[in-house]
Amino acid sequence: MCGRFTQYRAKIRYLERLNWKAPIAFTPSDEPIDRYNVAPTTHVQLLHLDEDGLHMSAVPWGYAPHWVRGEGKRPPAINARLETAVKSKYWSAAWKNARCLVPADGWYEWVKDPDDSKRKQPYYIKLKSDEPMFYAAIGQFPRDADSEPGESNGFAIVTTASDKGMVDIHDRAPVVLPPDVAREWVEGGLAPERAEDLARHHSEPVESFEWYKVAKDVGNVRNKGADLIKTL
Repeated sequence: MCGRFTQYRAKIRYLERLNWKAPIAFTPSDEPIDRYNVAPTTHVQLLHLDEDGLHMSAVPWGYAPHWVRGEGKRPPAINARLETAVKSKYWSAAWKNARCLVPADGWYEWVKDPDDSKRKQPYYIKLKSDEPMFYAAIGQFPRDADSEPGESNGFAIVTTASDKGMVDIHDRAPVVLPPDVAREWVEGGLAPERAEDLARHHSEPVESFEWYKVAKDVGNVRNKGADLIKTL
């Protein structure tokens, strides 16, 4: 996890779910984003806080600190394992100073056929409430409305070990934060230790989710319609 997810509601719907009361620095459109097959390296709407308020910016999915970028070096990572992100030099600056949120509606996982490892069945995972969700994320992103897109801009989704029945789908899952915890996650000046506590102990429990089989069409990034999340 996590290699594909959905982000299809309008910006204003995610903002309403977040219940953000402080200033915002973008215009929350009511037009649906309509992305049912978000893939790595593509630009994704990301929520992050700056001095002038909450921003929502299009940022590439994939992060690498500037000192490892370049030809022949490590490619950008799409996920950051919680267990290593809190102590690794690779993630240090992003963890301390560039926490952000990915507003989303669900994600996909593929389960291997026990009789044929080459065959995989995709599943879609979402909140039972069918509400939007917020992935804990870290990275680098524009700091204000006048910032130019930078080559180092990008983000990674924080993941943790799956729990209970979700382990049968995949052994990793995104850290999904409830709205009140998500608001604290992006606060300026939040201590790294508190951020770790939020991610470890205050994320949505596995009981909040449901999952079901979907068509294998999601395996092709060119397939983008709402039919992708329909149950088989």
